[in-house]
Amino acid sequence: MTAPIIAVVGGGQLARMMAGPATEMGITLRVLVESATASAAGPAHEIIVGMPADAGVIAELLDGVAVVTWEHEHIPPGVFSAARAAGVPALPSAAALGFAQDKIAMRTRMDELGLPNPRWRAVATHDDVEDFLAECGSIAVLKTARGGYDGKGVRIIRSAADADDWISAAAGWPHLLAEELVPFSRELAVQVARRPSGETSAWPVVESTQRNGVCAEVIAPAPHLSAHVAERARSIALTIASELDVVGVLAVELFQVGDDVVINELAMRPHNSGHWTMEGAVTGQFEQHLRAVLDLPLGDTSLVAPWAVMVNALGGVRQELSAAHADIDDAGVRLHLYAKDVRPGRKVGHVTVVGDDLESILQRARSAADIVRDGGAS
Repeated sequence: MTAPIIAVVGGGQLARMMAGPATEMGITLRVLVESATASAAGPAHEIIVGMPADAGVIAELLDGVAVVTWEHEHIPPGVFSAARAAGVPALPSAAALGFAQDKIAMRTRMDELGLPNPRWRAVATHDDVEDFLAECGSIAVLKTARGGYDGKGVRIIRSAADADDWISAAAGWPHLLAEELVPFSRELAVQVARRPSGETSAWPVVESTQRNGVCAEVIAPAPHLSAHVAERARSIALTIASELDVVGVLAVELFQVGDDVVINELAMRPHNSGHWTMEGAVTGQFEQHLRAVLDLPLGDTSLVAPWAVMVNALGGVRQELSAAHADIDDAGVRLHLYAKDVRPGRKVGHVTVVGDDLESILQRARSAADIVRDGGAS
């Protein structure tokens, strides 16, 4: 029996981390990478070098594959058209992915479903922003509807003048939205998976810590989370997956406000806040994503220990990252490196630790991430 081929558009670390589970499952992973030195190029079984806007490259990518999926949301419409013409399922679909690509579309749909949004408005003029600020107490969050990630395309505004440069660049089109600054106590996230036949699964709700707009740490399960809030978060994520017809892994980022939650962002792919599942859950998010898009039975999402943590490893002084493995003298630490050039503050890998004592494993993970960054120097 010939191994199924899964095509992935995007050559970053998320595609890279699909390669291990694909190998274990007997799946051939074919990845479209922007260069032969991209993060996913090394471990992928097959690579095609090119850009998703190139029709010839996409035709080569789709040849003989069982399904095509994504490691980011920035997928040109032509890829979906080519997949349709080739008879290849493209998952998640263009219709579903549109809600992750466009924050205005996402907020509108969440309102239609009666799910908890912050106060928000599409804004196209200085007066639009001024009116919204008056409603929100003179402070708000301005976002680009498309293209933002890791804190990019987001700013805090305290006057309409703070938005004028973005308003001018948008040239009157509703490419911006303003949101209230949610008075949250902490950030939560929940990953779920859904297959075409409708089966769904969810991992435990986690607490995430953001620094400079980038996910820095994740704790699973979220400490001191009431059963009510945990069930509310899972229910919201599973409702979104079903109502938007998402296939694959869906990450829903949330703000906790008192004994409830508010939706922050959606990602229809494996996500940074789910990296802990690689060692911390019976089935990791990368294996689950492959299972889902192939319509295979979903795996067990239970934790393997009472606690699991993930700490992102950021670039710093150390340039030869592979040496960090020898310097981390802790058999319980798992370091995943992304084969990326080092730049200060850039995500170059992550660390996971699982165990019985949360404070201990969190400190061990932080120490290992420090070693990746600068050899552990204070």
